[in-house]
Amino acid sequence: MPGSLDGLTLAPLSDQAAGQVGTRTRFAYHEKDGEIWAEYAGGDVVRGRLVGTREGDRLDFRYVQLGRDGTTASGHCVSLVVELADGRIRLEETWEWESRPGSGTSVVEQVTEHGP
Repeated sequence: MPGSLDGLTLAPLSDQAAGQVGTRTRFAYHEKDGEIWAEYAGGDVVRGRLVGTREGDRLDFRYVQLGRDGTTASGHCVSLVVELADGRIRLEETWEWESRPGSGTSVVEQVTEHGP
């Protein structure tokens, strides 16, 4: 099983639609005793939070965010935690908005001081 997410910074590999998470968004993850949470911001997102659980290599969480345009949005995400060959962590995500229509998939990877 891939290691803990605690203290890791992750970033999306590609942009989603306007007003959503993108390559300039950074997620600061925390993990303890099967609980996960993160703060995120950057790009079109002023501030976001997520909270949920981890069982093995599966994350299940809800998120809420404030956009630069002043709108709020919330949703649900299930992610697969993958350890890359270089030891970094990747999350393969399947998400769905709960506050508005829309769903999709995305990939975020651990950011190191020297880049991804």
